[in-house]
Amino acid sequence: MRALDVATKALARRDFSERGLRERLERAGVDPAEADRILARLCDEGVLNEARFATNRARALAERGKGNAAIRFDLEAQFLPGELIEAALGELEPERVRAERIVVRRGPGPATARLLASRGFEHDIIEGAVASTPRAALE
Repeated sequence: MRALDVATKALARRDFSERGLRERLERAGVDPAEADRILARLCDEGVLNEARFATNRARALAERGKGNAAIRFDLEAQFLPGELIEAALGELEPERVRAERIVVRRGPGPATARLLASRGFEHDIIEGAVASTPRAALE
């Protein structure tokens, strides 16, 4: 039951991918066979759900101003399957809209373009957002 206690305490604070929770259990010294049983149980009961984790994580990163490339990189680092990553990205507001909102807030220019690039927005999205943001939206 120690594995279940560790897992539920971790999940009470935030959502985890299966791999992330497995690592948490390993760090707590839980036997790998017991960790496998607990992870399977949590998945069967719907407590641990990688699709939900991917969607929520992608949404949180997008709300913090990240572009699709940065979000994809983060989700890949969580060892999520490609189909879950693409599904999570597909549920987000379009990347162009998110980029334009940043341009309206900061104003067009090289500094904003660099910021967008550093946050993982695609080059063509950056160019389009900087070039097409209406002047009225900037005032």
